[in-house]
Amino acid sequence: DSRSRNTYYCVEVKLTTADTKQRSKLREQIRQILNSQEQPTITVLSSLIAVQDSIQHLPDEAIKETATFCGSTINEVWSVASFYTNFRFTAPGEKTLDVCWGPSCHILGAQQVLDSVQAVLEIKEEGESPDGKVTLKYNTCLGACAQGPVIAIDHHLIGKQTAGSAAKIARDMRGLDE
Repeated sequence: DSRSRNTYYCVEVKLTTADTKQRSKLREQIRQILNSQEQPTITVLSSLIAVQDSIQHLPDEAIKETATFCGSTINEVWSVASFYTNFRFTAPGEKTLDVCWGPSCHILGAQQVLDSVQAVLEIKEEGESPDGKVTLKYNTCLGACAQGPVIAIDHHLIGKQTAGSAAKIARDMRGLDE
């Protein structure tokens, strides 16, 4: 018999009472957000945007509550959420650090700036530092080419960066001593 057999594993996750209460509060918050939408036509997309605008990301509970609210399946909601690159599925850091990667900044040393920032943040790509204090994002152009290389902290531009100056800023954002 040449039929293949699939093996499925089920992982049991035990939640503490605190975890259950926290998730319950989050689900209630998401339901309130969904119910407070004011536009005349409410869609899966508008619902996901409303949730992310309020809590800055889309946790699993947001997908499930949006599916229930919109009368859709979880798979339908995930297909919308995963199609758009602006949706986040993990909580962002307390502050955001953008590193410009546009042509001017690249020529002026953005790679060295990026390497130094990633080292300080202890990450190898876009994402959050392990302590959750900083979210690193790559930006194709911050619009300040004459000031390159440019970084932005929560949308506030800082130009003429070097690997050293950007690393110091990243350390300061994490509250690290030199």
